[in-house]
Amino acid sequence: MSETGRLQLAVVVLNYRTPGLVVDCLKTLEDEIAGKDGREVVVVDNCSGDDSADQIERAIDVSSWGSWARVVRSAVNGGFAAGNNVGIGASNAERYVLLNSDTHVRPGAIDEMMRTLDEHEDVHMLGARLEWPDGKHQVSTFRYRTPVTELISGSQLGTLGRALPRHVVAREMHEFTKGIGWVSFACVMLRREVIEQVGMLDERYFMYFEDMAYCRRATACGFIIGYQPEAHVVHLRGGSSPVKEQTLAKKRRPNYFYAARAHYFRDFYGMSGFVAANLLWTLGWVLGSLRGRSGAVQGQFHDIWCSPKHTVEIGGGHGGA
Repeated sequence: MSETGRLQLAVVVLNYRTPGLVVDCLKTLEDEIAGKDGREVVVVDNCSGDDSADQIERAIDVSSWGSWARVVRSAVNGGFAAGNNVGIGASNAERYVLLNSDTHVRPGAIDEMMRTLDEHEDVHMLGARLEWPDGKHQVSTFRYRTPVTELISGSQLGTLGRALPRHVVAREMHEFTKGIGWVSFACVMLRREVIEQVGMLDERYFMYFEDMAYCRRATACGFIIGYQPEAHVVHLRGGSSPVKEQTLAKKRRPNYFYAARAHYFRDFYGMSGFVAANLLWTLGWVLGSLRGRSGAVQGQFHDIWCSPKHTVEIGGGHGGA
């Protein structure tokens, strides 16, 4: 416990019908949390509607994890942001880690993130190095999406990215860095004061864009975001959500992706910015198509303009981004 009587750290893992993934994640957290004073894991079952929560609780009991892990059941499935807010609200801690269910924490990763915040008091949010099971790096540090970034996204033309490097969203990083735009919330550590000043995650985002939006709000308040590549976390990517796989296969994305995208652009750029983002994406799509390239997936032209409200889709996954 800290001098304030709060826990030092609470790790929030969100579950939506992925009990096997959650249990595997907990196994990798055991050495990071168990026996270390003032640390706990809160698993939020996002109203799965099946026996997920029961399965996870049985695994906690059988594995004797009850001293550091517990399940909190949400009454509704409000999405990624809402589920994480339930977990944050369930624990009184100085620092929080939001962790996807489809992650495996490498040994020492949590300690490394804690050490980094101890040594860098000017860093308030910290991302870890996300990687594939074979250790290959995943990009998890980014610039903000703007209307101009949609031109590059729609075209899939490397020439546009090279001509507009400051509007390429992904930022490849391999060294400790602070003062970046945003980091993936598949694994992020936040100081309590960020939540106290910025507030909880915006629940108007059912899933996707909520991490970028939260980082924008935090940096607007003067908080600094860092990246620590010495903290290694395997991200199975897609285990808790189908969107990335659908994108790669050019299949239609779920409604909640476009609802979140529309909310993001309207929230930070207004209706005119939202229209500009769509027009620039369309221009990029035309340019890419002329060169035999296109960033479009099935139904995208319709969906970015119509921006349907999200629907809870069975099997769609709402446990992580």
